[in-house]
Amino acid sequence: MHLPPFSIFLEREREVVYRVLVGLVGPDDADDCFQETFIKALRAYPGLRDARNLRGWVLTIARRTAIDSVRARGRRPGRLDDPDGIEAPAAPESDPALWAAVRALPPRQREAVALHHMGGLAYAEVGQAMGCSEDAARRSAFEGIRRLREVWDGG
Repeated sequence: MHLPPFSIFLEREREVVYRVLVGLVGPDDADDCFQETFIKALRAYPGLRDARNLRGWVLTIARRTAIDSVRARGRRPGRLDDPDGIEAPAAPESDPALWAAVRALPPRQREAVALHHMGGLAYAEVGQAMGCSEDAARRSAFEGIRRLREVWDGG
């Protein structure tokens, strides 16, 4: 399958990548992670040979970028604006309490929920992105959604 120009790929995937990043790191860090994700993707894009799972590929980059961001959060002195200026889409319009509940999930559950329910990846792709089996990805997403329902429904 032929790779589309990067600008078309960026436009097609930007909303879902941003939604996943908001779920993983919150709206304050999502913009920086979004830019970093697409900078990394731009650098690696010319070396890709297959366009069959570009969404899974870029969401794997987004997940790893989010992990790096969380690890570095305590070491960062402040926000630095990216000179390349890849503009993030507007934050999702849903209830901020829902996004806070997603971010409060244990990391594996949060990642599985974000990649499957927000990113639209199949469980096999979620497992691949997370470095686990399809069954483990399915279970993490199930447990995450169950926890969200408990919190959202008030217990």
